[in-house]
Amino acid sequence: MRGPHNIWRLIRTGATLERAGAMNVVLDAFEAPTGVRIVARLLAKPFQFLGYHGDPSMPPAPRALTALGPAYIKFGQILSTRPDVVGDELADQMRVLQDQLPPFPVEQAKAEVERELGQPVEDVFSEFSDPIAAASIAQVHKARLAETGDEVAVKVLRPGIERAFRKDIDAFYLGASMVEIFAPFSRRLRPMEVIRHFDGVVRGELDLRLECASASEFAANTVDDEGFELPKVRWSYSGRRVMTLGWADGLPLGDNAALDAAGHDRKALAERVLTLFLNHALRDGFFHADMHQGNLKVAASGNIIAYDFGIMGHIDLYTRRVYAEILYGFIRKDYKRVAEVHFEAGYVPADQDVDEFARALRAVGEPIFGMDASRISMAKLLSYLFEVTERFGMETRTELILLQRTMVVVEGVARSLDPQMNIWEVARPVVSDYIKKSIGPRAVFQDLAHTAKVMARFGPRLPQLVESALIAQTQGPSLKPQNALRLWPALIGAALGGALVALGFLIA
Repeated sequence: MRGPHNIWRLIRTGATLERAGAMNVVLDAFEAPTGVRIVARLLAKPFQFLGYHGDPSMPPAPRALTALGPAYIKFGQILSTRPDVVGDELADQMRVLQDQLPPFPVEQAKAEVERELGQPVEDVFSEFSDPIAAASIAQVHKARLAETGDEVAVKVLRPGIERAFRKDIDAFYLGASMVEIFAPFSRRLRPMEVIRHFDGVVRGELDLRLECASASEFAANTVDDEGFELPKVRWSYSGRRVMTLGWADGLPLGDNAALDAAGHDRKALAERVLTLFLNHALRDGFFHADMHQGNLKVAASGNIIAYDFGIMGHIDLYTRRVYAEILYGFIRKDYKRVAEVHFEAGYVPADQDVDEFARALRAVGEPIFGMDASRISMAKLLSYLFEVTERFGMETRTELILLQRTMVVVEGVARSLDPQMNIWEVARPVVSDYIKKSIGPRAVFQDLAHTAKVMARFGPRLPQLVESALIAQTQGPSLKPQNALRLWPALIGAALGGALVALGFLIA
């Protein structure tokens, strides 16, 4: 599917933005410089007649993105959580992209359910409502199980969504390759790898069996998290294109007026959203990577309810420790240590100056502390960070893309609840607690214990390994001195292995 024909898709993207009246809106929101504005208009204006018309009842930007397809809608969903980046007006407009898109007919949904579950809808569900929420990839129906009478939410993929997304992502690949060719300075950001990463993520979102598995694992990790709950997966009523979860009653997290009327503490909710995300990312290494307001509710008890587990993030233990040290360094204003961590992790080339990099980080971090969040322009901060990374030759870390993006989204959600929130003050206790548990003597002992457990599995093979080493080194009529010397590493290794095995059995 990839090739020059996708140029047509890129042309229609610009043309659609222009036709819907969204080009100026987007350029203004991102404070695009004059040169970029001129080029954008020159390329889009002549082809305006080729743009999709879209739904004229929608505001310009959502109208254009909805007409362009699923990948563009995903982009708009992220923007809807960042009023500090795109402004309050555009952010409010974009929120219709979260779960208020035009649905497909309920008859089509029932047909998809019947094909997936292999039996008539009436035999499975005693009630099956019209769509109650429609997003870019799927829509949700409220239903009641015929067997138990339990209320459930049934998620059904949009017909033909796989092909529609494939068309979008193919154009993105072409756009990324053109950026690498015509803007060589951008190669350090590895745009093609970025697109490949998100391609893989959304492919997973298009198989609802994987989403069921993610929801189940997430529930097991967070079962003891106070003030947080998840709907239960109904495996018997789920498949590749259909997912059934327990019904979750609650108010949308983005409806501040309703939250206030119900007496919920928005400041407490904002802090909980952020601390939950940090705990899931640092403690578990497995986090909800699509935490916009459309995927969060507040129960009558005040608990936050999360759903839509199509995009989940995973980071290994080493990366979590690096990320925590970087956050902890910023919180403590220890910019030298933050710089050193970047170098130790290989995020910055070794030929750069660590002290100079630390000073650049100080210029990024200092404006954050001691100020109200309302006085901090995240757009300008991100712009300056981009300049710093370009100056020091940092490359895009594909394993951190989802984590970084989710951090931006979560912060936007939290600040929509409490505009005065200071992200660093809220993050301090969570990150500090993780640092105490993961870095230092306690962490060293845990690492040794884990190593011992791994070695314990090879315990039965140690005698054979030592015997093989002895035979290999003593071939011949006599043991030569040089062969005797070679025995020591094998014997020492066996002794160390035996000690670790013993420790492993004691710990186990």
